[in-house]
Amino acid sequence: MNRSKIPTLAEVGRAAGVSRGTVSNVFNHPDIVRPDLRERVYAAARELGYDGPDPRGRVLRDGKFNAIGFIPPGDYSIAEMIRSPYGRELVLGASLACDAAGATLSLINGTSETRLSAIREALVDGFILGHSPDVALITSAQRRRLPFVILENDVGPDMNSIRIDGRTGALMAMRHLTSLGHRRFAILSVRRTLGPPIVHLPCQGKRTTAASFQLDHERLDGFAQGLLEIGQSMDEVPIIETTPGDPSAGATVFDQAPEATAIMTMSDWQAITVLEEALRRGIGIPRQVSVVGFDGTQESARTTPPLTTVAHDIVGKARLAADMVFADAAPRQVTMPVSLVVRGSTAPPRN
Repeated sequence: MNRSKIPTLAEVGRAAGVSRGTVSNVFNHPDIVRPDLRERVYAAARELGYDGPDPRGRVLRDGKFNAIGFIPPGDYSIAEMIRSPYGRELVLGASLACDAAGATLSLINGTSETRLSAIREALVDGFILGHSPDVALITSAQRRRLPFVILENDVGPDMNSIRIDGRTGALMAMRHLTSLGHRRFAILSVRRTLGPPIVHLPCQGKRTTAASFQLDHERLDGFAQGLLEIGQSMDEVPIIETTPGDPSAGATVFDQAPEATAIMTMSDWQAITVLEEALRRGIGIPRQVSVVGFDGTQESARTTPPLTTVAHDIVGKARLAADMVFADAAPRQVTMPVSLVVRGSTAPPRN
């Protein structure tokens, strides 16, 4: 036979001395075929180089790909998501749910150039939209009539969403630092688009940050409430927006806010860059500066010193999101709790 041609079910059946239907059952419903017949069919298939039915036929028949798509938070690529301690735990959680369901996880570029076309064309049965405030993205998912879950956005009762209590978490961090006696602060906020750090120095009037995600605004609100409790204002605090893994974040905060005795971040990855820069500059943590992370990634416990952080169950959040996509049930809105994990990166300021 022509080896460049993919063998058919009928050809495998002729070689095994059985019907086409029996071959189909062997590959699709093997439990209903006698063991001796199964072995004959498998042997004939191996001889002919037949690996089973074309999965495209199953897709056309069932309309299912047995996969879900995951778009990372922000205008970030898949590579940036995998580099991120937070991103890796999100992927782990979604992967655990897919493994349990016998399904595949498809990671989709979150960059502005690719995400809209991907949501239209991805061969998946539903989506996890990470931190997405993008109305066009949501509309595109709705047009495909596929289930989806939005992370870290309150989108109302008609859509699935899972978010954390970011405001309470930020307030916990601020109260922890003020209870230690800190009064001079700097904040590392998350920049959701690629680019260099954006520096907002203290000013007389109101400042507008580039923060575009609901979670970021909630955390800024929590920091602001904590400052008000000690008679201070956010307008007195340097705020620096950086992408979470920007290696210049630590250098920027130390250069732009040299008087700060405590640095609050919105990402463990940001906090880790601060710890690394402090080590390069010989700045003692927490002897000279206290640092607080946000996320509670596993990596935060392995830094030097171990990082104080606002934690939540990242893996559990992504796993729940995937389970909700698979269930395709009535919309749910879930708010996950946060907790403050106090470790070695915070201490009272030096007198």
